[in-house]
Amino acid sequence: MDFIDPQSPLPADTLALDNTADVLALAEGWVPGRPVQLRFPKWTDGRAYSQAVLLRSRLRHTGPLIATGDVLVDMLPLLQRCGFSAVQLRADQSLAAAQRALGFFPAHYQTVPPERSAQA
Repeated sequence: MDFIDPQSPLPADTLALDNTADVLALAEGWVPGRPVQLRFPKWTDGRAYSQAVLLRSRLRHTGPLIATGDVLVDMLPLLQRCGFSAVQLRADQSLAAAQRALGFFPAHYQTVPPERSAQA
C-alpha cells in the first residue's frame, strides 16, 4: 500500500468521488486505470469500503484507489482487503504505526477475489 503525505496533492487526473456517489451509475464511460479518490468523512462511515469493492469487482477498476479523509491506522487492513492501493492518512496518524498495521493479519479465513486485490 502506498502512503500519500497529508499535505501533498493527489495526482492531477484523480477522480474524486463523494461517499454518497453511486459508483455503478458511472459504468458507462468508465476509465478503468484512472486514479480514484474515495473519501471517509468520518472513520465510522464505511460507505467508501463498499464503493471500493464495487469498483474493483463490478467495474473491474485497475487503477489506484485512494482513501482520504478521516483515515486512521486501524482501518488499513480492511482498506487493503477492500481493494484500496493508497491512503492519505489523517495528519495526526503515524506512518510507522500504519506500516506495522499492515502486518497484523498475514492470513484471513475468507478469500478475496483477485479483482478486489490491491495488486489487481
